[in-house]
Amino acid sequence: MTFSIRNYQQPLLLLLIMLTSTAAQAHTGAEAGWLHPLSGVDHLLAMIAIGAWSCQMGGRAIWIVPSAFVCSMLFGGILGFEQVDLPGVEIGIVLSVILLGLAIALEKTFPVVIAAFGVGIFGMFHGYAHGYEMPVMDNKLAYSAGFLSTTAALHVVGAVGALLILKLPRGRVILCTLGTICALCGVYLATQL
Repeated sequence: MTFSIRNYQQPLLLLLIMLTSTAAQAHTGAEAGWLHPLSGVDHLLAMIAIGAWSCQMGGRAIWIVPSAFVCSMLFGGILGFEQVDLPGVEIGIVLSVILLGLAIALEKTFPVVIAAFGVGIFGMFHGYAHGYEMPVMDNKLAYSAGFLSTTAALHVVGAVGALLILKLPRGRVILCTLGTICALCGVYLATQL
C-alpha cells in the first residue's frame, strides 16, 4: 500500500474545518469540559503528540507518559479554578507543542520517569488554562471530568494513529515528518503570543 494524500483528503478536510471553526460558548458542565481541549490547536496538537510520542517510545511509556499528563493536568486545573497566579502558562503550552513535535521528529526516547516528569509539567500548564478559562458558574467536577476524558481520548488517538502509521511502508519517516509539522505549528503559535 502506497501513501497517497488523495486517500486522506476527506479526513484532512474534516480536521481542517474542526481546527478553524470557533467553539460555541453556550455549553456548560461536562460538555464544556469535553469541548475545551478541542477548541485550541495548541491543546489538540500537544495531546495527540503525547499519545504518538508515548507509542514511539513503546513499553510502559505508552500508558505512564499520558497518565502523568492527565494527572498533572488535574492539578493545573485546580490552580486555574482558584485563579492562582502561574506565570508563563501560554509559553509553557506553546513549548509543549514545539518540544513534543521535536521529540517525535527526532525519535527521541527518554527514561519513562523523565518523560513522565516532562509531560507532567506540560500537563500542569494545559490544565491551568482549562481551569482558568472555565465558564462562570460551571460545575468544577463535571467540567474537569469533561476536559480530562477528552484529553485521555486524544492521547489514545495519537497512540493509535502512530501505531497505524508505523505499519505503513516508510511509516517512521511519515511519523517523523508529522512531528516536524507539529513543532513548526508550535513555532508559529509562539509568534502569535
